[in-house]
Amino acid sequence: MTYQFLKYEALEGVLTVTLSRPEKLNAMSLAMCREILDALDQAEMDDSVRVIIFTGEGRGFCSGTDLTADNSFDYTDVNPMEHRDEGGLIALRIYKMKKPTIAAINGAAMGVGITMTLPMDIRIASDQAKMGFVFARRGIVNEAASSFFLPKLVGIAKSLEWALSGRMVLPEEALACGLVNKVCPAETLLEEANRMAQEIANNTSAVSVALVRQLFWKNLSAVHPMEAHEQESLILQWIGSQEDAQEGLLAFQEKRTPQFAMTVSQDLPEFYSSLWKHRNFRNANCNG
Repeated sequence: MTYQFLKYEALEGVLTVTLSRPEKLNAMSLAMCREILDALDQAEMDDSVRVIIFTGEGRGFCSGTDLTADNSFDYTDVNPMEHRDEGGLIALRIYKMKKPTIAAINGAAMGVGITMTLPMDIRIASDQAKMGFVFARRGIVNEAASSFFLPKLVGIAKSLEWALSGRMVLPEEALACGLVNKVCPAETLLEEANRMAQEIANNTSAVSVALVRQLFWKNLSAVHPMEAHEQESLILQWIGSQEDAQEGLLAFQEKRTPQFAMTVSQDLPEFYSSLWKHRNFRNANCNG
């Protein structure tokens, strides 16, 4: 797929996806949403891509849904039992990813511009960034499964404060509340995001990372720690007999960087898909 509203640049195991509608502060359109979903699919199939960074071109990360587009919120002719919000499709696709994602929030991240980052694994903000869960100020409600993800990150009280008021959240507050991992000067933001990405790409097993990522995200909704214990026990037994585990141990003993060979496309355990079954939308014919 040729991208009109994204830049897709892979280098040394790190894919940088840049939202590219700078004249509109990278506001989300339906076409951009489709391109993001395609880019995630492409990245997951490409074993040379170990980590994905999302950032924005120009002054903004993503200013939210493009409110200048025709019928932005006109759902009059849509069956309410079948409608899928576009931000939710992106968030759920990121949630399913087998590869880690990093948001490098370079500027304004409003509405879907911030909620789409919540299922990403690491969020870094520029000191020039500003974030806002502004839905109530537009007469709508939050989307992108943010009522699931945001309280997991910052707690229910802070989530409601931000969502009910729709006020701006500046980087210092976002860092203090756990919404972002780090705040950087604007000029070093991508350098720091790439440093974190390379730390993963150069030193870890792709299969281990895929499994670790799913263990943490899926067990957010576990009702008892026994669920996590059972999953971890099963995976540890399996992965301990694989070649990456042997290489990891040997590299440690030899005091060198490991050379992991297993790939996400070929070497995940057979039980992977059954262990974390994907939840269908209420309409069985409408998957996401």
